[in-house]
Amino acid sequence: MTDRKRSTALALASALAGTAVLLAAPAARADVVDVAYDCKTPIGDKSAVSPIDIKAVKEGDGYKLTMSFQKGVSSSPVELGKGAMSPSAVILADGAEKVSVTVSGAPNPEAVPANTPIKITDLSGTYTPKKSGKVTFTAGVLTIKALGTTTTCTPGNSPKPSLELDVTAGPQSGGSTPQDTLPQTGPTDSALALGTLGGTVLLTGAAGVLWLTRRGQRARS
Repeated sequence: MTDRKRSTALALASALAGTAVLLAAPAARADVVDVAYDCKTPIGDKSAVSPIDIKAVKEGDGYKLTMSFQKGVSSSPVELGKGAMSPSAVILADGAEKVSVTVSGAPNPEAVPANTPIKITDLSGTYTPKKSGKVTFTAGVLTIKALGTTTTCTPGNSPKPSLELDVTAGPQSGGSTPQDTLPQTGPTDSALALGTLGGTVLLTGAAGVLWLTRRGQRARS
């Protein structure tokens, strides 16, 4: 094979390999969505809009979801010291299955001045699908705890999903053990795994052998 033909073959193989990788990758569509939050705060009702981004990364049988806020959605009338605020939220999954995924984040890494929008740190959590198929992820209720108070922010504009993903359920997420398959970890476990009927038969057989043995001993004596 000439060098030119060899180069062409290698280029074609690389292109086909790249195509295979693209076909094997999970289909996903992500959008940054404006979420209008209506917040119940200790000092009254507040409202704010923040663009929300949700990303997913495959981890084992599940997916790590990360929810990012591009703007603050609330403020405090007093300064919040470093680590004084803890955020959490709910991501609503819909489609192949309908579940709520709780995500949480680290406390504020630095002090937040009074009457300044609170920047929410990235919130993350794990979603383990029990069904395979297309699933959408939408921002749900946001909860902010600070200085012994709780602020609850609810999306008021029925936001559209921030992420759409084709998910695959793991082997431990569903299904049942075949009825004709019995766990075998050792001789004793194998006998016990035969079930009630099998166990009764085994016990009856053992008792019969023992009875015949004792009867034979009495006959000889």
